[in-house]
Amino acid sequence: QKTHLKSICLQYQLYLLLNSHFFCLLKTEMGLILFFLCAYVPKTAAGHCKWAEVLKDLEQIKTSKDIDVSLYTANTDEDKECQEPVMRCFFLETEVILQECLIKNCSKTEDVFNIWKNGNASLENNKLNSARSAKCKECEEYEEKNFTEFIQSFVKVIQRECK
Repeated sequence: QKTHLKSICLQYQLYLLLNSHFFCLLKTEMGLILFFLCAYVPKTAAGHCKWAEVLKDLEQIKTSKDIDVSLYTANTDEDKECQEPVMRCFFLETEVILQECLIKNCSKTEDVFNIWKNGNASLENNKLNSARSAKCKECEEYEEKNFTEFIQSFVKVIQRECK
């Protein structure tokens, strides 16, 4: 308990110190440059792959024994212009897995939900590319594969997107 209180006191003192000097810094040209550099650099370093969280959750569910479904599985070697429809297909099929997990009360339901939620949020932010090429397949045109093959393909597609 004492360590926690000391930590709070130290954080508050740092807050007061930064707060009093921060606005003085912004009044100078060098201060503004430093502020923008500090604000920009962490975002570029951390944001290298918007699918990193999805990939982590896919690793969590890939060994699940209580998910037994056949899913439309997009090809991992589709043209570059079909990447967004391929990703949308994988996330649509993730919704099927989620429904299966909810019915069977499987142990990985939370991980599956996270994949679905994070994927849809990322795809919503990327609606600019929603014009689909005529040569891109609809999700239902792909072959149905078992859960393990689906996850393997999904991981490959995401890893390729993260390069």
